[in-house]
Amino acid sequence: MAFLGNGLNVSGLIHPPGFYLIAFEKFTSINLYFIFLSLVYIITVLFNLLLIYVIASNRNLHSAKFLAVCNLAVIDVVLNSCTIPGMIKSFLVKDNFLTFDVCLLQMFTYYAFVSLESFALAVLAYDRLIAICFPLRQNSINTLLSMSCVVALTWSYTMGATLFAIVIIKRLSFCNSVRVLSYFCDYAPVFRLACNDNSLHWSVASFLSITILLGPFVFILLSYSSILVTVFRMQSVASRGKALTTCVEHLILVAVFYIPVLTIFTIGFYSSLIDPDQRVLCLSLSSCLPPVLNPIIYSFRTKEIRLRVRALFRRVPVTPSGRPAKH
Repeated sequence: MAFLGNGLNVSGLIHPPGFYLIAFEKFTSINLYFIFLSLVYIITVLFNLLLIYVIASNRNLHSAKFLAVCNLAVIDVVLNSCTIPGMIKSFLVKDNFLTFDVCLLQMFTYYAFVSLESFALAVLAYDRLIAICFPLRQNSINTLLSMSCVVALTWSYTMGATLFAIVIIKRLSFCNSVRVLSYFCDYAPVFRLACNDNSLHWSVASFLSITILLGPFVFILLSYSSILVTVFRMQSVASRGKALTTCVEHLILVAVFYIPVLTIFTIGFYSSLIDPDQRVLCLSLSSCLPPVLNPIIYSFRTKEIRLRVRALFRRVPVTPSGRPAKH
């Protein structure tokens, strides 16, 4: 192939100039889908940036709970920003080529932040676990400092693990096709194009899928098992209903994110049962929808956030407790 003559040969390894992303070629309603993605991206950015601003500008929201919420909002903005604008650009200018280094950068950004999304949902479950199961010790256990350490730990592990997984891609030779069957530089479709041994990459992808996706998911299930036991032991029906309402909102986010992602990555990674075109469509939806739903379903339904957003647009001052100030 012509591109091989221009490829980089590093210590006998062949690195092509770049990759062609092949996706959505057989979809008849692709125009409508990209209009939908554009709306999703606009709403994601506006709502999550508004949420970040509200939390950052109100000192009374500088608590462990809202640090976890703000962490999720930051992750949501970056996650959708690393894929949707590129997809829209490829559709508008008909340019689906990414250079080798840009491909690796996009791969790192996507997998780092989809992994952080997984951990962020687990952190929210941890916050609910402490608040409901240990209400009298909540302020001493779940402090701003301890939550900062938890968030920093998830970021450090995720960035380090993802960086290692991406760096070892440079140990592969690409001497055949450079057509990636995905809407972004997807890890498995890329390393499967290699013409030398990729068993290390398969092992790393399997290990990280378990620790980064399945690990937090199991923690969330165990947390909510403990929460449900505590809730049904409550004497007050009102307290029980309030706790269950908060749990249901978070569990919706968990289901929207984990069910499609776990299905696609486990079935699609270990077998060929999923059609490549269906996999691309499902993966794009499962990656793009949680960031736009998170603030709508969970964050803006939080009383403290809701009151301050209303006050922001109505220019009504609020008291430290979050209630509108009386004149």
